[in-house]
Amino acid sequence: MTYHPSLNEQLDLLVRGITGLKDNGRFQEPNLDGTPGDYISFDSWEWPQGVGLFGLVKLWQATGREDLRLLIEGWFERRIAAGLPKLNINTTAPMLPLSMLWASTRDPRWQAPLDAWADEVMTKLPRTPEMAFQHVVSDGVNDNEVWDDTLFMVALFLASYGKASGRQELVEESIRQFLVHARYLNDPETGLWFHGWAFNGRHNFARARWARGNAWITAGILEFIELADLKGGVRDYFLGCLEAQVETLVRLQAPSGAWHTLLDDPTSYEEISATAGFGYGLLKAARLGLGRPQWHEAGLRALQAVRNNIDAAGTVLNVSYGTRMGRDLQFYKDIPIQPTGYGQALAMLCLVEATQHDIA
Repeated sequence: MTYHPSLNEQLDLLVRGITGLKDNGRFQEPNLDGTPGDYISFDSWEWPQGVGLFGLVKLWQATGREDLRLLIEGWFERRIAAGLPKLNINTTAPMLPLSMLWASTRDPRWQAPLDAWADEVMTKLPRTPEMAFQHVVSDGVNDNEVWDDTLFMVALFLASYGKASGRQELVEESIRQFLVHARYLNDPETGLWFHGWAFNGRHNFARARWARGNAWITAGILEFIELADLKGGVRDYFLGCLEAQVETLVRLQAPSGAWHTLLDDPTSYEEISATAGFGYGLLKAARLGLGRPQWHEAGLRALQAVRNNIDAAGTVLNVSYGTRMGRDLQFYKDIPIQPTGYGQALAMLCLVEATQHDIA
């Protein structure tokens, strides 16, 4: 008889998998300042690790496990002692889990770095027309460009820390960022989101309806509504965006339960980090009483696809590597497969949510 690990056993495996990630030198991506970029190893301050820590914090909040709290706190202790990197969109990502940690524990060690980083975001991040955050990152300036990734990497931090600290100006800024990004990235034809928008030339690049970018939105809208405690018309507006997106996602789900890396191109490969983000969002929406029964069914199929892609070492398979802005659709189809912190974390989110649905 074949043994199938339980959800909790697979969650333990995912923790082991994320903490064991190491940069094997496969990708050489120097930062603009000439320092080497490490987008894989657990002990590095970048956006994949930030998303990874978000997954760990959500798992800790769901379980109350002391070992997870110590793991998370140890990571921040080491990285802050080593010196924080220069501010940009992607280096802001670890501040979301730090904010959530502080909101739960009120440990005074974390408030000064959180306040300082929030102040820099508000005053120093480059802006595009209409005051969107320009998607400047460690290895690229991306002049006058907005990308869907920004909302997960920066706006959720502002919503979380603004609410937890009583700094309403941060919450208001997070709302502005979601609204401006929705104006330029949300595709009214399909409800899906484009990867990016360029104010220089005013176009959506390859008009890529890219899976992981859309997963940042599916998961991110629900997180945003909770973190910012949205009410009234703004909450309803974003739930409308979510509904339009998910209705199309349900139609595009592959028989395996996964989604293709270009959502509307079945010749592109099936990608598991996006599938996990969609699964998380669909299951959470169902638990909150949102959407049709088909949302829950699609979330369950996504969950199974994710579980089928967790190996015995706890590594999430078939995750696409970090993806810059593509100027043509082939670019997305050519992104290599590589285990990453965000792949581990998105799978973690999906499985954590599944534990609240009486799934073993």
